[in-house]
Formats: sequence, C-alpha cells, structure tokens
Amino acid sequence: MGTFISDFNKLVKLRLTLTVVFSASISFLIGAVQQDNIIWTNWLLLTLGGFLVTGAANGFNEIIEKDLDKLMERTKDRPLPSGRMTNGQALVLSVFMGITGTLVLVELNFIAGLLSVFSIFLYAFVYTPLKQKSPIAVFVGAFPGALPPLIGYYAAFEAAGFGLAYSSVSEAAVIITPIVLFVIQFAWQFPHFWAIAWVTDEDYKKAGFRLLPTTKKDKVSAWMLFLSCIVMIPVGFLPMYYGFGGWIFTIVALLGGLLFTWYGYQHIQSPQDSTARKIMFTSFAYLPILQIALLVDFIPF
Repeated sequence: MGTFISDFNKLVKLRLTLTVVFSASISFLIGAVQQDNIIWTNWLLLTLGGFLVTGAANGFNEIIEKDLDKLMERTKDRPLPSGRMTNGQALVLSVFMGITGTLVLVELNFIAGLLSVFSIFLYAFVYTPLKQKSPIAVFVGAFPGALPPLIGYYAAFEAAGFGLAYSSVSEAAVIITPIVLFVIQFAWQFPHFWAIAWVTDEDYKKAGFRLLPTTKKDKVSAWMLFLSCIVMIPVGFLPMYYGFGGWIFTIVALLGGLLFTWYGYQHIQSPQDSTARKIMFTSFAYLPILQIALLVDFIPF
C-alpha cells in the first residue's frame, strides 16, 4: 500500500497538484467573500474536484511522456518509466479522476466544470506534445496553468443555467476579478518555467524538450527571462487599479516583482544556472504568498 501511495503521488505530481488546488481555493474564497457568503462545503468540493482534475491532467501527461521520462534523471523514477505501474493502470486512474473531478465541479458551477475539461485537454493533449516541437509550448501551457483561479472563482457562485447568479456582486466585479487573477498567474508562468528550463536544460535535452525561448542557454533566452521578470511589476498593480486589491497585496506584489527583476538582471549579467535558480525559487514562493496577501486584503477585520 505504501508503494502504491508513493507511486500515486508521483503520477499526479502531488506538489504541483496541491499548488494548483491552493490557487483555485484562494480564488474561490475571494469570490465567496465578494458575495459575503462562504459555503465551506462547496470549498471542500472545489478542493476535491480540483485535485482530481489536476491529477488527471498530470496522469495523462505522464502516460504520453512515459518513454521520454525514462531518459531524464528527474523523471526516470516515476511509476510508469520505472515499470512499477502500467499504462493501463495509469489510464484507468486518470480517466476516473478526470470524470469524477469534472462532475464535482460541474455540480458547483457549469462554467467551472467546462473550464476544467478545457484545462485537461489543453495541458495533456496540446501542451505536452508541443514540448518537443517548439518553445511556444510555454506560451500554450500558460493557459491551462492560469485557469485554476478562474475555476475556483466561478465555483464560488451559484449556477444560473449556463451563467452565474451574482445578485450581491456587481457585474463588473464578476468580469474583472477573475480576468485579473488569470492574467497574474499567466504572466508568472514565464519566469517560472523559463527559469526551470534553464536550470534543467541538460536533462530536458535528453528528452528533446525545447522550452527556452531560443531552445538554447544564450543571451537572447537570458534577456527574455529578464523581461518576463520585469512584467511581474506592472501586473502586481492590476488588482488595486481595478478596485479589489488593497495595499497589503500591492506592496507584497511590488516587492516580489522587484525581487524577480533584480534576479533577472543578475542573470543577464551572468547567465548561469545559479542565477536562474534564484528566479526559480522566487517563483515557487511568489504565487502562494501573493494569493494569501490578496485574500487578507479581502478579509474584513
């Protein structure tokens, strides 16, 4: 049983899945606070549905990349390339999680369920095969990667046919808030994934993955990474500009954006794994801290 649990955790990429679920759950609470109506059972259902949907997408990803994972040090011990789990077993688990998770989310809100299906398709069947073909895979992958805030936000609202019931919230807020949350998470993924791609470039090359902007650790890729770090400064002001983010969030976002930019500048001065690793670790901490700060701005004291 212990081996199965360990392999299941690797199949669903547990840390990544929990990060995605955390992002969706924070957005759910933001939408719920806007309505002055937090339904904790719905929050638990979102957490369950989000976990299953994300786990399914990661499972499909590992099935497709089984032979490639065998080539890389960081992935060769996953259950499929190591032979501890068969494709059939992984497929059954992934299909079950995908269907169950989608049904749970559809029960909360049709839009949330629809976005979850789109997210699975885009991540597993578009982004995954593109990783070997073109650096544009990072751009494509940023879309499913930024959908969790939308899914979580819409799940906080009652369904009204194929729309939302939001009598206590302005129509503008219902439109702008999730779009801004999406944009922030979309922008964050470029310094995040390009820094990871730089640090793990040698390992990625073994599988033919082409994720750096020029596919090489050159000056252009370093500059693209730096520019993606700079972008994190203006996007951090969007919530305040649109009237739903306060000073706590804005200050945290500005500090995070400046830290990104400083490390990005160090990287173009000395484009090495050590400087890219600073950007990578900053990206790990940035998103959850930022989301918590935004929620704190929403909580009435």
